[in-house]
Amino acid sequence: MKQEELQAIASQLKHPTGEKGIEMANMMHETNINMTRNSVHNLNISTGNTILELGHGNAGHTAFIFEQAENLKYYGLEMSELMFREARQINRNFVSQKQAFFSVYDGNTIPFEAASFDKIFTVNTIYFWQKPEELLSEIYRVLKSNGNFCLTFAEESFMKTLPFTQFEFELYSTEKALKLIERTAFKIIYTESQTEKVKSKTGELVDRVFTTIVVEK
Repeated sequence: MKQEELQAIASQLKHPTGEKGIEMANMMHETNINMTRNSVHNLNISTGNTILELGHGNAGHTAFIFEQAENLKYYGLEMSELMFREARQINRNFVSQKQAFFSVYDGNTIPFEAASFDKIFTVNTIYFWQKPEELLSEIYRVLKSNGNFCLTFAEESFMKTLPFTQFEFELYSTEKALKLIERTAFKIIYTESQTEKVKSKTGELVDRVFTTIVVEK
């Protein structure tokens, strides 16, 4: 693949736009669903919780979140206007019932009041954080006391084998992510790495190692 093509893939993964963006979002939903479900399980969602997700993509997994407990509220934040629209369309029933709420944000400032959420999670977005420490302190601010934040990402060892990650991506190992979190007020509760089979862009099955870190306020 040419450099421009690889750069275009990286750009779409960071900020999906246009027809290609919808294709990319569908593919991301498929390849990320196991990581997303794992994150949701690790949040230990309970009745009445208010949940925030950063970078939800097309949010094809929202129904799975609502299966976890009764009387939940889900808020999704996206940098991509296209993904915001796709998520609202896919989850129009939850939106009309005022169970799911979607908004566009700048990726740095979380547009909610302090202590708004019981649980917060994000999957495969850390590579694109412009100011990681500042965003973590924003997450800390909007999380309720004793609330949990779950961070899930594919390990640097796997990500660096993908040619497009040389553009726009900041790669993380577990150790690097833990060091970042240790510079915040969060308390680390749990860290786990798993290997899963995923389909590569060329259609073959490859082993992807991903890590989940759960922290508490």
